[in-house]
Parts: sequence; structure tokens; C-alpha cells
Amino acid sequence: MLRITSTLLRAVSLRTLESNIATVSGASACLTQTTSISPNTGIAFTANKPPVRYYAKGKDKKKDKKGSPAKVQINEEQLNGLIDLDGLRAQMEKSLTTMKEEYVKNLSLRSTTGSIETLRISFDGKDYQLQELGQVVRKNPKTIVVNLISFPQTIPAVLQAIQRSGMNLNPQQDGTTLFIPVPKVTREHREGLARNAKALYIKCRDRIKDTQNQSIKKLKKQSGGGEVSEDDAFQAQTQITAIAEGFIREAEKIMELKQTELLGDK
Repeated sequence: MLRITSTLLRAVSLRTLESNIATVSGASACLTQTTSISPNTGIAFTANKPPVRYYAKGKDKKKDKKGSPAKVQINEEQLNGLIDLDGLRAQMEKSLTTMKEEYVKNLSLRSTTGSIETLRISFDGKDYQLQELGQVVRKNPKTIVVNLISFPQTIPAVLQAIQRSGMNLNPQQDGTTLFIPVPKVTREHREGLARNAKALYIKCRDRIKDTQNQSIKKLKKQSGGGEVSEDDAFQAQTQITAIAEGFIREAEKIMELKQTELLGDK
């Protein structure tokens, strides 16, 4: 009789266990249930535990592609209401144009009469092109002659400008005449020009950033005076920075192309 009762009790316990497991499966989205069986009675007990939320680790999060700049949408209508957007772009474009002009004038593999003629000479507080101060002619394939008889007082400034032109020139003075030997295109000369290309790019980049910072400074002043809300000022600063970065990227591409041209095949 005791054996029959024990067998029936275990059968009931097993059915109860199966029922509890089915219930747990149906409610798994809400609660985690733990089922245990008493060693003395053989009766199953079910305990509820609070749900657990798992957070992704930082290393598993998706990262932006390395080097990809964040895209900022420019709201021209809003920006125009806060700053002189056309003036801002014009100033940045001017810096880029100046760099391009300096590349053409100062980064030629072979010194030409034209590149010498258009050299900028600073004299007496003003800037002149060399051709405005003297006559520039190519005497032969290896020599360029500059006659400064009309403005001999400018000779020191002209000598300095030629030496600092980045064209690897070493002028020789004879009275009011300058003789400029045209150097051979050596590997060292190419590398020097490539370094000058980067230096001119850095100047351009810094001018663009100066324009950016001046504009942001005005915005902060307006925000501090209550003329512009902090949110609008922040959004405008982000857009101004994005515009500047666009010009800087363009300047960098021009520099890289110029360096490739100057260095040629290694």
C-alpha cells in the first residue's frame, strides 16, 4: 500500500513539474522561473526571478569608418540670418585661390621667365610683381637675366624674394643686373618643392581656420548679448566648422596632387 501511494505521489509531482515548465516557457519574456524538487517529498517548487537586461559592451558597438568626417547638413537660410554666409565662403575661397596661384608661380619643376616675372616683391610697404620693377629675359637655356636699372633701390628686396621663392634659385648680382642660373631638376630639388607645397597648404589651412574662428567669435558675442539663442549659436558654429573643413579638404587634395606631380615616379 505504501509503495502504491509513493508511486502515485511521484506521478503527480512529475505532472506538476511538466505543467510548471510549460508555464515558464509561455511567460519567459516577462519572468525567469526556477523549478526545484524537494528531496524529502518529491514535490516540485517554482520560484520567480526578476528579468535581466543585457547591455552591449562598448567594444561591440559599431564604429564610424576611420577618417570619415561627420556629415553636417548646412541650413543656408538659418545661417544667413546669423552671419554673412556669402562673405564667409568668399574669404575661404580667396585663401584657396591664393594657394593655387602660389603653386603655379613658385612650384614649377623648371624655372621659367613667367614664374620669375610674377614673383611678388615687397618694397616700401607695397607689393609689386617683379616685371613691374625690371626687365626679365632668358639669356640662354641655363640663365635668366633681370635688369633693375630703373629701380636699383629694390635690388635687396628682389634678391630676397628670388632666394625665398622655393624654386631653388641663387641669383648673382652684377651692378643693377641679376643673373639667375636655372638649376637642374634633381631628386633633392623635387623633394624641396614637395615640402614647399605642404608649407603653402598649411598657410592656406590656417587662413581658413582664422576665418572660421573670427566668424564663431562674433556668434559667441551675439549669443552672450542675448541676440542669438545658445542652441542657434551652437548649430551655426557646427555648420561654419563644416564649411571650413570642406575648403580644407579641397586644399589638401590639391596639395597631394601637386606633390605627386613634383615627386614623379620614385
